[in-house]
Amino acid sequence: MKYVCLGYMDPTKWEAMSDGARNAFIDGCFDYDDELRQRGHFVGGEALQSPENAVTLRYHSGNVSITDGPYAETKEQIGGILILEAKDLNHAIQLMSKHPGVRGGPFEIRPAADLTQMIRESRERRNSAARRK
Repeated sequence: MKYVCLGYMDPTKWEAMSDGARNAFIDGCFDYDDELRQRGHFVGGEALQSPENAVTLRYHSGNVSITDGPYAETKEQIGGILILEAKDLNHAIQLMSKHPGVRGGPFEIRPAADLTQMIRESRERRNSAARRK
């Protein structure tokens, strides 16, 4: 069985962390991701950009409305994640506006964050720390 894990963190807590604490947090996360990969548990995942970059689609009376931000109602639950390849946000909105799932509840569309550089830097720090041991 597959599980989708959505991680939440208070942005003010993240911003209040020192660079060292933030790097230690990131390195710990990526260390554990590596462990999950080695054990065959890591299927895939994406970090999301901030909610300010999101839009929410709602279907009502034959029309799809678009709202800036993640404004899903609290009574609604996330049923899954669809990773979509699109040229830009407008293209993604066009594609998802036609998705039958939007009739069952809102879809939040948010660009994925590119962690390539962060992962590379973390790997270098972790490798350097391992060599010092």
